[in-house]
Amino acid sequence: MIVNRLVQSITAFVLTAAIARNLGAEAIGQYLLAYSYYFIFVGIASQGLKILFTRELAREPQKTSVYLMSGTCLQLIFSLLSYGALVIVVFLLPYSSKTSTLCYIMGLTIIPFALSNVTEAIFQAKEKMHLIAIATVPVYVVRLIIMIWAMQLKYGIEYLGAILFFSETLILLIEWIFITQSVKIEWQIDKDFVWNTIKSVKTFFAIEAIAVVSSRIEILILSLLGNELLVGLFGAIVQLLQPFLIIANSITVAMFPRLSKVVNQGRDKQKQITENIIEILLIMALPLFMGMLFFGKDILIFIYDSSFAQANLALRLIAISLFFLPFTRSLSYLLVANGFEIVNLREVVITTTLGSLGGMALVSQYQLLGAALMALLMTILGFSQFIYFTYTRLFSLDLWRIMRRPLIISIMMLPIFVLLQKISLDFIFTLLIATCAYVLFVIFLGISAFGGFRFLWIKLLR
Repeated sequence: MIVNRLVQSITAFVLTAAIARNLGAEAIGQYLLAYSYYFIFVGIASQGLKILFTRELAREPQKTSVYLMSGTCLQLIFSLLSYGALVIVVFLLPYSSKTSTLCYIMGLTIIPFALSNVTEAIFQAKEKMHLIAIATVPVYVVRLIIMIWAMQLKYGIEYLGAILFFSETLILLIEWIFITQSVKIEWQIDKDFVWNTIKSVKTFFAIEAIAVVSSRIEILILSLLGNELLVGLFGAIVQLLQPFLIIANSITVAMFPRLSKVVNQGRDKQKQITENIIEILLIMALPLFMGMLFFGKDILIFIYDSSFAQANLALRLIAISLFFLPFTRSLSYLLVANGFEIVNLREVVITTTLGSLGGMALVSQYQLLGAALMALLMTILGFSQFIYFTYTRLFSLDLWRIMRRPLIISIMMLPIFVLLQKISLDFIFTLLIATCAYVLFVIFLGISAFGGFRFLWIKLLR
């Protein structure tokens, strides 16, 4: 699962840089705006069902064949309705014809992606996430190569949307080949299952609908109150955080079935798993924030070009959210595993409502910086609510246990960053030295956690 998300992150990252270098910031804005509408409507159509199916199949694996056929039928209906809604919304908004066409083409991807979420829910519930990676990783790599090749041949941005659609259709076909080898297919639709699922998934749908809108609300507001160039700049800086976000999502999604299974084993076990996840994510997040603080401008110029250097301050503001994201990602899945979906619904409603109202004022006044402040404000709002509900509904967290190792690594990295900034090496060498130092510090703390070098040496000699 982590390999799948990591490759997805890397290919998306490379694609963004390629669009910036070949087509410019405005083209990035068009692509990311179309992708945002696709992401919102596919999330509304499928993510609620995926979470529900994963949780229920982890508890009742004998019903897999019913979930496969009846769930796929239900998912197809939802995805068609969602695409129709996307077309209507984009048609009514004042976008250029080129941007609207790209939205329509990329929006078709809702259908194959949503259907593949059913098969992936089965793989996750059975803890066979490696099959997802086998089906998706090669397609992601080939898709990236074809997209870059198309741009070099001077094909327009709309062709990238078509390539995305056909690649996700191919992934769906591959996953169905895998699923037919492990699941006995019953070619019939269970109407009672469909109706009961619709009733059960209402809360999940509401949560995911508001959550996906919340995750892209800055781009939507920028596109309406600003322009596609600002969308491109904002999307470019957000893309720099995507590797961490996808790894964080992969870890929490991979642990979700286990959290669901240990609900009946007591809260101490859940607390241990949750604290471990947050600690792992903070070990990555805090040094990444420091790197953005010291070298944000250099990263923007290196990845894109000098015209993106103007987004450096906005990048620093958004990077502050790295302090809070490990908590929000982990605690949201913890609450769902314990049946507190309504808590997540309250959180996304409050965060999206307050964030959107504040965001419209901030973006209209400060444009790009306003969007960055809006993103940070929404992250802090979500963090505050998840902490409150976890403490009042489940248990308190041992914050010192969670923060100790991430803080140690961050403190050890600080002189490295200061020294590298002063000596002003070529950025590639700066990146390599900082990465190597980080890896060595993590290995050192890992060995210390297992009892130190002497203990490890004795174990190896036995």
